[in-house]
Amino acid sequence: MPSIQEFPLGAFVVDTAFLGETPVFALGNGVLRVVKGNAAEPVGVHRGAILEAAVTADNRLLTGGDDGLVALTSAEGKVEHLATVERKWIEHVAVGPGGAIAYSSGKVATVRTGDGRERKLELSRSVGGLAFAPKGLRIAIARYDGVDLWWAGTDQPPQALQWKGAHLGVTFSLDGKYVVSSMQENALHGWKLDDGKDMRMTGYPAKPKSMSWSVKGRFLASSGTNAAILWPFHYKDGPMGRQPLQLGIRDVQATRVACHPREETVAIGYQDGIVMAVRFSDGNEARFRRAGGSPVSTLRWDSAGKRLAFGCEDGAAGIVTL
Repeated sequence: MPSIQEFPLGAFVVDTAFLGETPVFALGNGVLRVVKGNAAEPVGVHRGAILEAAVTADNRLLTGGDDGLVALTSAEGKVEHLATVERKWIEHVAVGPGGAIAYSSGKVATVRTGDGRERKLELSRSVGGLAFAPKGLRIAIARYDGVDLWWAGTDQPPQALQWKGAHLGVTFSLDGKYVVSSMQENALHGWKLDDGKDMRMTGYPAKPKSMSWSVKGRFLASSGTNAAILWPFHYKDGPMGRQPLQLGIRDVQATRVACHPREETVAIGYQDGIVMAVRFSDGNEARFRRAGGSPVSTLRWDSAGKRLAFGCEDGAAGIVTL
């Protein structure tokens, strides 16, 4: 039977991650809580809310906050300040191949390569989200009316992927063949990069704020309705003309999804605080946390798929060990 170690953290849980074997929670009060044994030790990083976080290849947590700070924090609690943007919020961060990182504030995204070189990318609209391609220094930047693809290591102008509406997040498929954005208009939109074909994924009653690729990239899981919606990408034209899987159907909204790193299973967090995992093949469900409390705000598996960390809007958090 799975066991659960729970922590009352006292602030909105923005994100969670595993730094190697060490679980860490990023909070809306600017503090990281690093789990050591039975305690979640506080590490002060930001003088304000943490807005977004991502794990680097060397197992540090990259964070951006509304204090304008970009920081890296290790599992031992060592904090490195990478940059400070005066009187600006660092709204989005991303990590890429070869030690590259990116962060954005307003209409400007900054890419820093592993050797310390920087390039500032200026957009006509505010950045809605950042994502690196699996290989190379190509970065996708979501914006109003589409997504721009930049080769950050060159001076080339971006490739513009156009689609009307507000694009609030972006991801590359694991093979680099597709780019998918989440939209204000309760939809996902995708582009097949070899021919530029558009892919509309609609029917959501709410904004699909959470996206996660399954092992080997066969499916893209998303929130935004009363189940996890998994669009198939292992066909020639991706999900076009195909019905998605609907897993974990309940009478409340699914707020977060996280695909297992080794099996075709998805963890789902809901508006009422429930956390479960569902198998793709037969829809078999394993419920890890009962209802009660506030919406699940973050989910993350460790690299082995043996532990699942979760956090909620009211500061409740925990680690499920399978």
